[in-house]
Amino acid sequence: MKPMLSIRGLSVAYRRDGQEVVALEAIDLDVGAGEKLAIIGESGSGKSTLALAVAGLLPASAKVAGTVEWPSLGRAPVNGRDIGFVFQDPSASLNPVLSVGEQIAEVARTHRGMDWRQAYTLAEELLGRVKLPEPAILRRAYPHQLSGGQKQRVAIAAAIAGKPQLLIVDEATSALDTIVQQDIVALIRQLADEDGMSLLFITHDIALASEIADRIAVFRHGRLVEVGDTGRLIASPREAYTQGLLAAHLGLEDVSR
Repeated sequence: MKPMLSIRGLSVAYRRDGQEVVALEAIDLDVGAGEKLAIIGESGSGKSTLALAVAGLLPASAKVAGTVEWPSLGRAPVNGRDIGFVFQDPSASLNPVLSVGEQIAEVARTHRGMDWRQAYTLAEELLGRVKLPEPAILRRAYPHQLSGGQKQRVAIAAAIAGKPQLLIVDEATSALDTIVQQDIVALIRQLADEDGMSLLFITHDIALASEIADRIAVFRHGRLVEVGDTGRLIASPREAYTQGLLAAHLGLEDVSR
């Protein structure tokens, strides 16, 4: 079966203070249809650069080599329709002057050909799917009226409004407290299962990755250090760096089991 996403030899570099800084180096990675793949690593490991490269959102100044192909699509993807993207900070990604219902509906109008009535009905439905209370009322609210966790749920609703085949979630739980993080991770997994979406889940927290992912890819300094099925990688990490991440986030007793 063809993978949904195939990355081969992907390298990304930026110019900074007159010097070339490599953000990703020769990455080979596939994502299968319906697969949930977590990308983990410390800050600066290249995780978010990979997400932006997959979505075609790298700045024009980036120097890119290698390929990002979509074998199961057979064409270049369309953001919003084929790719849904949930960013780290929903306050920055949501428009402060539009109601949350308008923002979700606009995605449906653009990528699913709905009229406004249909799109608003879908927006209300999606607000319910992401487990927000009183969606008929909430769709008229503005982002500043919502909590951080509520805004992130709205951002997720907007990201899936176009029925994407791949959902990219880039550190979307990092600013939330532990209980809300777990709720959001459970929600994302449920939505991916229900809609048959592939998932690219970007995080520095291997504990969260282990809760959501079928496979985990470990990045360090722009390189792919290790990749494997979640159960295997958690039980017997092969690389010292992965062992260190496990010890830091899961605890030494959990790693040793």
